[in-house]
Amino acid sequence: MNIYPEFEVLRNDSRCIRCRVCERQCANEVHWFDADGKLMLSDESKCVNCQRCVTLCPTRALKIVKSDCRLRENANYTDQTIKEIYRQAETGGVLLSSMGNPNPLPVYWDKILINASQVTNPPIDPLREPMETRVFLGKKPEHIRRNADGSLDTKLAPQLTLSMPVMFSAMSYGSISYNAHASLARAATALGIYYNTGEGGLHEDFYQYGKNTIVQVASGRFGVHKDYLEAGAAIEIKMGQGAKPGIGGHLPGTKAVGDVSKTRMIPEGSDAISPAPHHDIYSIEDLRQLVYSLKEATEYRLPVIVKVAAVHNIAAIASGIARSGADIIAIDGFRGGTGAAPTRIRDNVGIPIELALAAVDKRLRDEGIRNNVSIVCGGSIRSAADVVKAIALGADACYIATAACLAMGCHLCRSCHTGKCNWGIATQRPDLVKRLNPDIGSERLINLMNAWRHEIKELMGGMGINSIEALRGNRLMLRGVGLTEKELEILGISHAGE
Repeated sequence: MNIYPEFEVLRNDSRCIRCRVCERQCANEVHWFDADGKLMLSDESKCVNCQRCVTLCPTRALKIVKSDCRLRENANYTDQTIKEIYRQAETGGVLLSSMGNPNPLPVYWDKILINASQVTNPPIDPLREPMETRVFLGKKPEHIRRNADGSLDTKLAPQLTLSMPVMFSAMSYGSISYNAHASLARAATALGIYYNTGEGGLHEDFYQYGKNTIVQVASGRFGVHKDYLEAGAAIEIKMGQGAKPGIGGHLPGTKAVGDVSKTRMIPEGSDAISPAPHHDIYSIEDLRQLVYSLKEATEYRLPVIVKVAAVHNIAAIASGIARSGADIIAIDGFRGGTGAAPTRIRDNVGIPIELALAAVDKRLRDEGIRNNVSIVCGGSIRSAADVVKAIALGADACYIATAACLAMGCHLCRSCHTGKCNWGIATQRPDLVKRLNPDIGSERLINLMNAWRHEIKELMGGMGINSIEALRGNRLMLRGVGLTEKELEILGISHAGE
């Protein structure tokens, strides 16, 4: 069925100089030159609104606008719902999408406000007074311990030391390009934070960044071997992902080429499918066995992270993980991005990270095991303000991925699964990969994090707080607006004005 295109290409012919930059730059083959009419033409049905042509047009002759051509209005069967039914009726396939849930569901970060100090507890000027943004992730002792001679026992379980409470979340080599991984690795090293390999293994060129690398072990065990485990600063067991809770991963064979297949240790051109469950984990006891197997394999030198999706019973799940021997719990909310996920799963499964984080922190505190683990949260951390709110709700640090992609040039066109990323990020095509310069990509990531670090200091200073540790779990510094009593109860905060 011929469906009217979602986007329209508006070309100002009086400005267009027929340079054909748009044609050369579009991996979706939207633009072409009509030699007979000496005109640039467009096939709008292929446009994903990545803005590549708009950005590079030297005369600003192009605009991409959302089409106002709609099917007859129906509050139940929306235009998008009808068109999705048409597509499935035509193909018989599952709808695929990329990035996080785009639907207009509540964004709780935007309904939480931060307190400020004024008189009795004066604010702190971060330009003139010391502010501590360092974070240590890992198991902490419940009490001060002393040795037999009375000296302090300073031995701790393995820790990750971050210069600021932000890390780059898991994006596998294969789902994103070599140059994107290089940008993340270089930036993490320069900043004194960490980046996560995702479930695709670690390219041999990036072992040099091991001190700032978190290596991931997923259900498919792609690229997992002894040298890989020992290369990182921490090991993450991926049990779930916010964008697709309850299902595994899938890298199409078209992306499993060259070094990607070598790094993942799979045949070139074959689909890399991670099953939904780990076939050796069906209980917390089974998870504990894997945690200690990985610790044993690395001589107990590295902290082990367990990553789970934010789902309805997340507090109980986290309680079990905290008793499994894991050092860190990573919780991924339902707005978390992905290279590819079934649309129905992405848009209908999971819960917001704000509610999940607050519930987990409260449960672990109530059970007296909060110091057993550190908590890292992700799934739509968009700004320094979101980081500060997350820490006040109980997080020790935050994962970012979509924001990192945006810093590298992503325009959030949500077509990563096609492998035709015009910005060189979510693609393996050599002609597209080279569009992302790792030197520029890493520089932009460093700039973003330095800006966030400065804003975090300013926000903390305004609250009269001079360290991340003093902010962690300090919900008195938060107030809600436009929230129900139940939402306020779960978040553990009062309404604005109280």
